[in-house]
Formats: sequence, C-alpha cells, structure tokens
Amino acid sequence: MDSYDVVIIGAGPGGYVCAFRAAQLGLKVALIEKRATLGGTCLNVGCIPSKALLHSSEHVAFAKIHAAAHGIKLGSVEIDLPTMLKRKDEVVAKNTGGLTLLAKARKVTVLTGEAAFTSATTVAVKGEKGVTEVTAKNIVIATGSAPVELPFMKFDGKIVVSSDHAIAFPEVPKKLIVVGGGVIGVELGSVWSRLGADVTVVEFLPKIIATYDDDIVRNFTRLMQKQGLKIEVGAKVTGFAKGVLTAERGTEKLSFPADKVLVAVGRRPYTDSLGLDKAGVELDEKKRVKVDTHLRTTAKNIWAIGDVVAGPMLAHKAEEDGAAVAEWIAGKAGHVNWDLVPAIVYTHPEVASVGLGEDAAKAQGIAVNIGKFNFAANGRAIAADATDGYVKIIADAKTDKILGAQILGANAGELISEIVTHMEYGGSAEDLGRTIHAHPTMSEAIKEAGLAVSKSAIHGM
Repeated sequence: MDSYDVVIIGAGPGGYVCAFRAAQLGLKVALIEKRATLGGTCLNVGCIPSKALLHSSEHVAFAKIHAAAHGIKLGSVEIDLPTMLKRKDEVVAKNTGGLTLLAKARKVTVLTGEAAFTSATTVAVKGEKGVTEVTAKNIVIATGSAPVELPFMKFDGKIVVSSDHAIAFPEVPKKLIVVGGGVIGVELGSVWSRLGADVTVVEFLPKIIATYDDDIVRNFTRLMQKQGLKIEVGAKVTGFAKGVLTAERGTEKLSFPADKVLVAVGRRPYTDSLGLDKAGVELDEKKRVKVDTHLRTTAKNIWAIGDVVAGPMLAHKAEEDGAAVAEWIAGKAGHVNWDLVPAIVYTHPEVASVGLGEDAAKAQGIAVNIGKFNFAANGRAIAADATDGYVKIIADAKTDKILGAQILGANAGELISEIVTHMEYGGSAEDLGRTIHAHPTMSEAIKEAGLAVSKSAIHGM
C-alpha cells in the first residue's frame, strides 16, 4: 500500500491547487480524480466551457447587431454550431492538458477512479483495473458539488437538463426554459438566446441574481430583456409534461412551451459514496462537511475545501481554501479572507461584487456613504460601445473604509479585482479615488466612484 503525506480526493480547482501547493512545500502528494481529466466541474463542464460559449456567442451578437454601426459590413451571419462546440472542447482540452503537465512537473501522483474512505487514514480507489488502497497522514476532501435536481422534474439529459448538458446542445433549441435566475441560469440563457433560441428565465424569488443590490438587478434585468431574454420572477415551477412547463405566481397559473428545460436552481455538496462515516467525518444540517476555522473536519487529520464546505460555491474560493490547507498541513501560516471573495456574472455586460452591498449594509443598520459612477461618462467606455452600467462603492460613513462594491458593466469581473485589493489592505474610498488610473481606461470609473463617495467625482454630475 502506497503512503503519502497528503492525499486529495477531487481534482477540481480546490483539489489541484492544494496538491500543487503541497508539492511545492516538499510534501509527497497523491491526487485522486474519478474523471479521466483533471480540473473538476470547473474546467470540464463548468466555468471554462461556459465562458468559451459566452465568448463565441458575443461575437455572434456583435456580428448581427453591432458590426454595421462600426462600419463593418458582413452580409448574412450564419452560426456553425458544431464548429463552435468543437472550439469549446478544444479550450477545455488545452486547460485540462495543462494541468496534467503541471502535475507531472510537480511529481504529484494522479490516481484515476472513485475514492471511498476505509478508515481515517486510508482511501480505496476503484479504477478500471480494480481497487487500490492508499494511506496518508493527511487527507483532503475536495469533491466539489453537483447540480440540484427538482424531485418532480428529474434530469433526463435530453429535454430536462442540468448545466452539464446545456453546454453541449447538438442544435439550438427553439424554446428554452431556464428554471432559476441565478448566475448559471442567466449565463447559459444568454448564450442560447444570442444563438437564436427563444429563452425564458423562470425564477422563484422576486428578482434574478438575487444576491445583488436591487438597483443593480433592476438595471441588469432591463439589459437582459433588451437582449431578448424573457424574465418571469416570483414564479414557482410546479411541473413539466407534454412539452409544457407549468408554474404559479400567487393564484395566477403560468405555462411555458419548451423543447428544452435547463434546471439551474443551485448546486449541492457532493459527498456521495465517500464513506465519511468510516473516517469519522460529520456533515452539518445542510449536508456540507463540518469544518473548523482552519477547514479541519471532525477527524483531526482530514480536511475539506471548496464546494463541500460552507461558503460561496466558487472556483476561486476553492483555490484559496486549497492553498491554505496545504500550508497548514506543512506547518505554514495559511490565510484566507472569506469576507472578500468576489462574485461575477459573466453575461454581457457582466456583474461583479465583493463585500457588503448597499441593501445588506442598510438592513444591518450600518451607516454608509455610496459612490456611483456611470460608464456613460467614461471616455473609453464610450469609444468601446460599453456605456451600460456603473460602479458603486459602499464605504463606512464614519471611517470611509470600503465595505463593498458592485459593478454592472463590460469587464466588471476584471475591474472588481482592484477594489478587492484595496479592501484586503483596509483601504478607504479616498485611497481608491487618489490612486492614479491610466487614461483612457474603463478602470477610471472605479477611481471616480471612489471620489463620488465624498461627492468629489471629477467627471460626474
């Protein structure tokens, strides 16, 4: 039986980062993955393929709608979906292949198969050639999450589908109903809408992307509707039969014809068949692995990271968890600031946030000053045809410390990083506003929003 310092179960962003960091620190590492390729949900069927499709479909929208205004005459625009899907698969292969090379370079042993605990220090790996057992001083659970299935609308992979299937429709659906107006729902809904599908998003809550401030959501909803998405909020889905999805809004009965139904109502921690009871690892009331502030489980030599523990189910959060656990195992001072995990919706325009929103601050009775700056007043945004949206900074009314930010606009996911950095060092809105930004860039809207907190924006009204 092979023995390791660290065995990691699951090779998604959390697992492979943990493995690579542990190897950097001189530990003997094994990484177990049930897929034939590394990268987990994110690289294989999630973040990366969906972004490839978002990017390709944005080109389609530009060619069809915006090119003429830029003096570009294209004639008729046709979609070659097989080529688009092939490019998406090539993007995935390049990313997963890169991880295989990195694992070899770092001397990380990769074991392919399904893992299950046989004790707190041993794991059985069931692969194509049978079962092998490995033992380790430390074991990290990094098994990620799986799409939530509605009990009355089970996934069949053809008509009622999860996001795993919705990145690979063989043809553009005529009518696509998206159940759930969260990040995954609106991203994939916008992809297929741009490619010609009639898309309706049905959301149970009073608003889509519900974690964002009301004003951001209101403007975002308007922009999505302008692009062709139909959005139904406050609607509870009741079933799907004979090509019709039914829902209720109060006493109102709703029905939506559909040839594809994407169920995107959330994800659940994936701990199926792990045999956690044999290792002494407990789950909390939401079936997440129970951990302490250093991500250690109820078994002292077993750790858990990413989507299987409490916190946002985001790849970059899992990565930070993984790096920190590797450092803690190696006796180093690992660190994660879970209050500053940015979140992004990769539509066009994008939506991004970090920290405390305006609505949440007011609900908690925290006195704040708000600084807003519209991209419509930003020179680069005007030149780039990217004037939709704005930057909003939320700062403590007494200290001016930045408590949070939300951005609606092109490249919001890139722009939010600067604000995260300022917040990491405890920066104030004035610090942000006095930081020199290159001109002309869309990042100047960040500077102006920082200045707007004290009503000092140079280009704002």
